Amino acid sequence: MKPLYPILLGTLLAASACKRQEPPAEKEGHAHTEEAEAHSDEGHGENEKIVHIDPEMLRDLRITTAPARERPGGEVVTALGELTFSENAYVEVATPIPARIVTVHASTGQKVKAKEPLVNLQSPELGKARAALRAAQARANAARQAAERKRTLAAERIVAQKDVQAAEAEATAAEAEVSAAQAELGALGAGNAELSGGQGAPWFTLRSPISGTVIERHAREGQMADPSQALFHIGDLTRLWLIVQAFERDAVRIQPDTEARITFAAFPGKEFTAKVGHVGQRVDPASRTIPVRLELDNPEGLLKPGMSASAFIPLGEKGARILTVPAASLQRLEDGWFAFMPVGKGSFEQRAVGRGRTLGGEVEVLSGLEPGEPVVVEGAFLLKSEVEKSRGGGEQHEH
Repeated sequence: MKPLYPILLGTLLAASACKRQEPPAEKEGHAHTEEAEAHSDEGHGENEKIVHIDPEMLRDLRITTAPARERPGGEVVTALGELTFSENAYVEVATPIPARIVTVHASTGQKVKAKEPLVNLQSPELGKARAALRAAQARANAARQAAERKRTLAAERIVAQKDVQAAEAEATAAEAEVSAAQAELGALGAGNAELSGGQGAPWFTLRSPISGTVIERHAREGQMADPSQALFHIGDLTRLWLIVQAFERDAVRIQPDTEARITFAAFPGKEFTAKVGHVGQRVDPASRTIPVRLELDNPEGLLKPGMSASAFIPLGEKGARILTVPAASLQRLEDGWFAFMPVGKGSFEQRAVGRGRTLGGEVEVLSGLEPGEPVVVEGAFLLKSEVEKSRGGGEQHEH
């Protein structure tokens, strides 16, 4: 029986050792489980930051983006105004005399160069003016020839010197008549080179004084043109003026050449820049405002004279710069303000941002975005709705 004791003792010790090793194994397995749950929660949080839109829904959803932009900070005044032509690049072309329109060379919307023909017209008055010029030229030639003969005869002592002086005076008067007739013909809108040699009333050509675009055309072939009615309105659309009305307390602090931001109701989410060209010198007694002229480039021709606009003009000296985005791009959720940024086709990142001041159609961004990063403008509200829908759906699923 003694040999059995060592065997039983060994078995008991082995079993005890196995029991002592089991708790660490259980603890290790528990740790792996917590780590896996932590990774699962982390991945779930990252997925919540991405909004996915179904391709079919994306086709019906209008999405526009705009970059976060830096602009001058400090105090800014908002002023309303209307777009107009530059006074230095706008003309109204009319006939100088009553005339019948023969041929029209330019149409509405057509770009023309300076001195390019616009319209040919016929006028009896032009014929009279041309006839008067020719008669004056004939008299001048005869007077010059008579004066030359008198000088020759005076040299031979056949006529007196006073006769020579009288002939020369007549020649000078005749030359003055020619100059007057040429000036009258020029005032009628045509020089000798412009006149037609054909039968009927002579015609003349009206030409564009500037290079630009034909904004309006009132000329029709066959109609009678009156000097009081413009036949063409021509303006340069590549550079326009925006005239805004600023209250006198603000206008006196606006500096020339200051860069201003311009927004148009016709282009939501789109921003233009302009420079202060002139601050008026007179206060309107009724509104207590001063007109301020802003000059802006329009190389693509998007802007049209007559459009209403809002201008955001910095006051005083130039200061620090701030970051702004269109107001429609920031959406409020239960845990703060967010912007949506495209990260792929149908995918948008939900980015938390710090919201600052409202500056007209834009909002100051204090944190969360960098200059140049694109944010969704039109469509941001619908993306917000998708986020709220997914959150609500998730809570119902948990219940």
